[in-house]
Amino acid sequence: MTHDFPLKFSRRAILAGTNGILIFSALTCPGNYLMAQPVSRASQRGKNMNTITTKDGTKIFFKDWGRGPAIVFSHGWPLTADAWDPQMFFMMSRGFRCIAHDRRGHGRSSQPANGNDFDTYADDLSALLEELELKDIVLVGHSVGGGEVTRYMGRHGTRRVSKAVLVSAIPPLMLKTPANPSGLPIEVFDTTRASLAASPTQFYRDLGDGPFYGANRPGSKVPQGVKDAFWLMSMQAGLMNAYESIKAFSETDFTEDLKKINVPTLIVHGDDDQNVPIADSALLSSKLIRQATLRVYPGAPHGLTTTHADQFNSDLLAFLKA
Repeated sequence: MTHDFPLKFSRRAILAGTNGILIFSALTCPGNYLMAQPVSRASQRGKNMNTITTKDGTKIFFKDWGRGPAIVFSHGWPLTADAWDPQMFFMMSRGFRCIAHDRRGHGRSSQPANGNDFDTYADDLSALLEELELKDIVLVGHSVGGGEVTRYMGRHGTRRVSKAVLVSAIPPLMLKTPANPSGLPIEVFDTTRASLAASPTQFYRDLGDGPFYGANRPGSKVPQGVKDAFWLMSMQAGLMNAYESIKAFSETDFTEDLKKINVPTLIVHGDDDQNVPIADSALLSSKLIRQATLRVYPGAPHGLTTTHADQFNSDLLAFLKA
């Protein structure tokens, strides 16, 4: 066999040649921006693909879909950002950018031993908004997520926020106190803690198969897949994080935070919410927020973003376009 070129190359020459090809390709190929792209602010501050790193080292997972005006979703307890998929897909297809994160201790985020309180939840949300450099956003919070976005606006202001939506939200205060006599007795939350600690798997199964979606009501037609998805998302929460969150969402008073909200706010609640009774939450919050619009869904349960997704999606879109 004959060759028109020498075959004896040193290892160093081969590596040098390979590197030269790669560098030339990066500089000249239209689809390759390895050498051309500047390092983003997000990368400099610790964003790695779909996570950010907070000041205390906690990794917060988020999903970011679409382009356009931004909507930021905060999920309920003890779920994940995936609970918002029906809304994110709907709004993304209508020209909105949709972002949702897993709260610390939940889903794909870190499970730290600290920070299971609303000041920290709000600070984590603030870190995400700053990392993504978001402005003129719509904040949407369901249940505990409603407390998170409320505390965010009370603690960090509304300079980044154009509108807010509270869905089946826990504010102003769930716990019965002398100042809040219509709240739920502490024994209710003690029982919740005991049941969770005894058997998380069964607790989440009973919650999803029962009051969360109103599956315990006569004539309920909640699909098994919905209940299974609830269990799967819930099981991703750290037990300690979920346990400590019960104290946070039951005993935190958001009254002063609600008074600081100065943007148009849509409040949506079902009048058959067995987890966060409407009389102690939405009906009170709507009186404390200056620019509040209240929508009551007859017969709707706590998880109405799933059971009444079409109605809620339509109301959300109309509110954003108003």
